[in-house]
Amino acid sequence: MSASILSGTPDDSVGTRQAPRRGAGLLRAVRGNRKAMVGAVLLLIFIVLSIAPQLFTSVSDPNAHEFGLVLPPSSAHPLGTTAFGQDILAQLIWGTRQSLVIALAVGGLATVLSVLVGVSAAYLGGPVDGVLSGLTDLFLVIPTFPLIVVIAAYAGKGSLLVMIAVLVVTGWSYGARQLRAQALSLRNREFLESARVRGERRSYIIVNEMLPTMVSLILANFLGSALYAVLTAAGLQFIGLGDNNAVSWGAMLHWAQSNSALQAGQPLWVIAPGLCVALLGASFALLNYAFDEISNPALRPVRRPRARRTGS
Repeated sequence: MSASILSGTPDDSVGTRQAPRRGAGLLRAVRGNRKAMVGAVLLLIFIVLSIAPQLFTSVSDPNAHEFGLVLPPSSAHPLGTTAFGQDILAQLIWGTRQSLVIALAVGGLATVLSVLVGVSAAYLGGPVDGVLSGLTDLFLVIPTFPLIVVIAAYAGKGSLLVMIAVLVVTGWSYGARQLRAQALSLRNREFLESARVRGERRSYIIVNEMLPTMVSLILANFLGSALYAVLTAAGLQFIGLGDNNAVSWGAMLHWAQSNSALQAGQPLWVIAPGLCVALLGASFALLNYAFDEISNPALRPVRRPRARRTGS
């Protein structure tokens, strides 16, 4: 798909036709992609749950020990209760908020860092490119998860801000490498040369000329970083490096494992948060695959035309 469609700007060949709304072409492309629609619906469900959890459960404090010990699934508790007498469904719904906050915060900050490093390295070139590319390569070769575990354990166990910072620091390099490669292919294009001839500043050229042609790749990097954040944060919380008293899916998995939920006949305590982590991750992954297909026509599935019926 062309850059003019993705950025919502009119093509020169359009003539006197009215310019489409910004982002209208991208919206149409998303609506026409099944993976994008499935991912968007899943993500919308989780967003609604995180914004208004009180609409889906009457429990205001999901950590309250108010339902006795272990209760089986019933009309009052559709998923039963934990070994501490906490409603599993309430914890599941209220825990959506923290997972989304981590995903969006890490995805946004890591993408901003990737854009700053990758695009600046490609456009400025020379020693700047060498330093920024070397820094990117350094973070690419470092074993990520052991580094995350070490930093999270010693820098601030249980702190949400520390976890977000750790995930951003360890999750920007792959996107920066992709954006640098894309920016290198655009650096000598005619529309950038004409902007330089007009005497435009470098910051103007990068922000107003180069970045709009990379919208789909930037969105794909954001979704990839969000997916990485969801899965890694749940893993850190599961092994006890998060705030175990917070209402989150990872904390639910941690306490379920600590209390041997499967052996105690409470499989829903494990299955429910694990399934939610998988579904939220799947929503970001499907959107990511869809944007890859939108930005790269070679990845789009081939649709065979239907054979026309001939009259007798």
